[in-house]
Amino acid sequence: MIESPVAVRHDRLSAFFDTFELSVTVTPRQAPSPTANLAIIGPDDAAETIIFCPHSNAAANSGDTVLAAAAIHFGGMTNPLMSAMPERTVIALRDAPSLQGVTAAFVAEASDMRCGRQVALNRLCEVIVLLVLRQVIDAGSTRPGLLAGLSHPALHRALVAMHDQPSRVWRMEDLADISGLSRSRFMALFPEVTGTTPAAYLCAWRLLLAQRQLQRGERVKSVARRVGFSSATAFSRAYTRAFGRSPVSLRGQDREPANMA
Repeated sequence: MIESPVAVRHDRLSAFFDTFELSVTVTPRQAPSPTANLAIIGPDDAAETIIFCPHSNAAANSGDTVLAAAAIHFGGMTNPLMSAMPERTVIALRDAPSLQGVTAAFVAEASDMRCGRQVALNRLCEVIVLLVLRQVIDAGSTRPGLLAGLSHPALHRALVAMHDQPSRVWRMEDLADISGLSRSRFMALFPEVTGTTPAAYLCAWRLLLAQRQLQRGERVKSVARRVGFSSATAFSRAYTRAFGRSPVSLRGQDREPANMA
């Protein structure tokens, strides 16, 4: 059977925002929480720099004034995008015009107690995180991994296609064609840039999506079909091999799924 061509939208961030909930807790500027991993610093309420440390406190240098701080949770290490991020990202706002306006609005809201303050802070902080992620992806990475793949001019198309349509029966020829590469070049380049094979990455992404669906209490058979496994048996074997426990053991449990491996 010949499948029709896939319309790929090349949006490198949407799948992660669709899969993982982003939560924001704004902390007092006078005493930022030790869990605050995003800080905006600058003199006299004039934001100059954003510091983002996905997995640790975004401590400013001594003498820096913290204008606003927030604890950001975006799936933690279970989110492959977060686990691929640098330990510390520092962005000078003078070099990021798109961030300047939203950051200034965030600082202004954090400094006042107007109605709807918390809602505004949450929304503005989500946009700040999205724009920071965009900057990091655009900058690329010298290490093999997801960031290097997402920043690659050809391979990011294959990654987006797998993210957006995990249940499709992806042939390597299809992914190579989407990337604008020959099959042999694609098969050589993908592991060189991302550190894994296309098949292994697709399987890991499918299992990650499955974990989150199982956590919501969905049935193993339905989840297996939805994420692209040929049968519940094949899915159960892959899941147990990857995470050391059966998928039935996770159904409905209110806890973080295991890390994407």
